[in-house]
Amino acid sequence: MIKIDSQLIDKISLQAQNCERKRKNYNFHKIASDPFQRLINAIEPYSYIQPHKHENPDKREVFFVLRGKMAVIEFDDMGEIVDYIILDSKTGNIAVEIPERTWHTIISLEKGSVSYECKDGPYNPDDDKNFAEWAPKEGDPNCKTYIEKILNKLNLKISEF
Repeated sequence: MIKIDSQLIDKISLQAQNCERKRKNYNFHKIASDPFQRLINAIEPYSYIQPHKHENPDKREVFFVLRGKMAVIEFDDMGEIVDYIILDSKTGNIAVEIPERTWHTIISLEKGSVSYECKDGPYNPDDDKNFAEWAPKEGDPNCKTYIEKILNKLNLKISEF
């Protein structure tokens, strides 16, 4: 039995807060070739996840909010926002499934936000994600500005506490 409790969530969340990328994952699958990838993903505000899609090979992704609040955003091929959801267990929006071949990103809206993610495997870093050319690459100095632009378009704010 694999247990997901507050102690584990606290531990992974603290690691995310203390690392440069401001996010940390904890894998439950034992090997990258597992056909069903499962992980906890702790994401702090302003951690940048470049919009991407899973195509060739096609993969679906599901995010369940365990703690905090996160925006999951879908884009069209030109980088325009098509749809979004705020995952927040307090409002009843607890999960979202992203179909294969769909541009998307996640933005943490609260400190300590943690999701449980499931994705088709296997994981191969060479072809797992197709990154959007219309968005800054991770590490680009414009990442924070890009996040703020998305938040402004959606009239969302990151909670400061």
